[in-house]
Amino acid sequence: MSGSPFLQVAGLVKRFGGLTALNEVGLGLERGQIFSVIGPNGSGKTTLFNVITGVLAPSAGRVDFRGRSLVGLQPHQVTALGLARTFQNIRLFPQMSVLENVMVGAHCRTKAGLLASAAQPQWVRHERRETEEKAKRLLATFGSAFEGRHHDLAGAQSYASRRKIEMARALASDPEILLLDEPCAGMNPVETAEATSYIRRLRDQGITILLIEHQMSVVMEISDWIVVLDHGTKISEGKPESVSRDQKVIEAYLGRRTGRAPARQRQ
Repeated sequence: MSGSPFLQVAGLVKRFGGLTALNEVGLGLERGQIFSVIGPNGSGKTTLFNVITGVLAPSAGRVDFRGRSLVGLQPHQVTALGLARTFQNIRLFPQMSVLENVMVGAHCRTKAGLLASAAQPQWVRHERRETEEKAKRLLATFGSAFEGRHHDLAGAQSYASRRKIEMARALASDPEILLLDEPCAGMNPVETAEATSYIRRLRDQGITILLIEHQMSVVMEISDWIVVLDHGTKISEGKPESVSRDQKVIEAYLGRRTGRAPARQRQ
């Protein structure tokens, strides 16, 4: 990498009792990148996301965004600063509508508190209308997927649609960095291609992406930079071409020596 990272992770350690889930992990995320974190199951990828976003406190190390430490902040405070995320296991409000779920994501950008929301003065009603329109615009970026379905229950949507709703909810917070935890998991090839194209468009619109994804064809196709974890330790990093040929990476995934590298998807 050549620029100056605006998300900097250094010496990150996370212990759960006698288990070290992250062991001196460091990375620097540059603006405008699709930055992927890969590794076998149990390598510490989601733990890394949880520490960065304030879900878990680190045992040691630093997480700095724009030169400000994120350590000790609550998840909603991290979101307010400009980092939003999706989860490996989809976390929607199933009994709320599709539209309401997306509107929740904008809460950190609104001013109405509990009392004002209950009293409903004109400025609160105006703010709600603006939030609703914003949510509709975000849903519209998925094409016709949610036409006529804004008021349907989120829990009744297909798996791929629920992934999209969660992504739209994260985007409603106006993030500078979007952390996506396995956005293509459980999708068929057509859905995966749509999700991949959408992630690229977000990057092109100026949102920096930090990605966890198990589908290596997706990772190799869209990533600008890749970090590889194994048992909580960073074992490799670089551009897709170099990482795909790194013997340590090949062994971590296949468990044996081989002359074949993970194939890069051809377009």
